[in-house]
Amino acid sequence: MIELRAVGHRFGAVTALAELDLHVAPGELLSVIGPSGCGKSTLLRIIGGLTTPSQGQVVVNGATADTARATKQFGLVPQTPALLPWKTVRQNAALLTQVNRGVERRPVASDAAVDAMLAEVGLVEFLDAYPRQLSGGMQQRVALVRAFALGAPILLMDEPFAALDEIVRSEMRYLLLRLWQQHAATVVFVTHSIPEAVMLSDRVAVMAARPGRIVSIETIDLARPRHPDMEDSTQFLVHVATIRRLLAAAATPAPVRS
Repeated sequence: MIELRAVGHRFGAVTALAELDLHVAPGELLSVIGPSGCGKSTLLRIIGGLTTPSQGQVVVNGATADTARATKQFGLVPQTPALLPWKTVRQNAALLTQVNRGVERRPVASDAAVDAMLAEVGLVEFLDAYPRQLSGGMQQRVALVRAFALGAPILLMDEPFAALDEIVRSEMRYLLLRLWQQHAATVVFVTHSIPEAVMLSDRVAVMAARPGRIVSIETIDLARPRHPDMEDSTQFLVHVATIRRLLAAAATPAPVRS
């Protein structure tokens, strides 16, 4: 579904990403984790065709990232929900299906389907509420439904739960997993949370400090569907410990060669 070949990127004299290779299979949920400033968000923007890499090639479903973006192959869930304050929950959730009507060849969710998804995430009593009337976690639920409702085959998520408290954040992980299992999207998920990366993912790509590069890709061999009790399992704790060690080693910037 997604393939990066020797991708690198510079901002002026600063090398943000060194040459990196990455493959994401159809239907996979891949998390990207690494120290602050290692280029995780830049990598996500390159995959989504929002930033052109300084070198290398990005192939998305057999086409360039620019073509994939132009044909609406991506759904984006940013750190903040970015809901329109003058629209209701129902209207915000259905927004992308409305603005893309007649553009997309693939079917988008009907109004009834959007309402059903909002009910699935616990917002059935808030369909006509406005964003100001919702908590942060409820707003992010609307953002998740909005992304899935479009039916885009690839979802790019840039730390969407970072602003939430840990209790709500944990709830959102399992909510995301339920929606992902129902809609079979390919997901690239950027996070700073090791437990979150382990619990969500098929694989976790560990990035090193600048210049950003992938130092390890860990396969998570936890059974699906995932559930909170797994967080106490030996397998889960071993994966967390392994990624923590990799991150500690990756936090040291690479030596600059003269």
